Amino acid sequence: MRILGVDPGSRLTGYGVIDVHGPRAVYVDSGCIRTPAGALGERLCAIHRGLAEILRVHAPAAAAIEQVFLHRNAVSALKLGHARGVALLALAEAGLAVAEYMPSVVKLAVVGTGRADKEQVQHMVTALLKLPRAPQADAADALAVAICHGTQLFAQARLAGAGQGR
Repeated sequence: MRILGVDPGSRLTGYGVIDVHGPRAVYVDSGCIRTPAGALGERLCAIHRGLAEILRVHAPAAAAIEQVFLHRNAVSALKLGHARGVALLALAEAGLAVAEYMPSVVKLAVVGTGRADKEQVQHMVTALLKLPRAPQADAADALAVAICHGTQLFAQARLAGAGQGR
């Protein structure tokens, strides 16, 4: 199953695409949608266009996105909420059900602790996907979201299979 993970941001939106085969995840693509300087509306359009193109090229069967966490700066939190809303719109337009994970849940699934820093997430994503070098932080976060979702789907399938064996 192909999974798209998204780490939304108003200036950089990370994306990561993996193929999941049982408990194993295989790297497909990742990167960042960089938005132009200027009005928020233009940046949101760039996020939408970028995600629409990624969806067209990779045709994922599932998607996951990081949930908003509280910021100390209300203006930053609001801009992040706008970027996240545009990302959710693009995913919904593609007909995808979207799983949402708190950053601490993603870190726990990938690193083993919900308090991991960005470098630890990059390191584990690089190791789990057997990448030659660490992806950019926002792309690594998006790949971590995709890995987290793949792990959840695998666990749910195993539980469903175990329940049918009774």
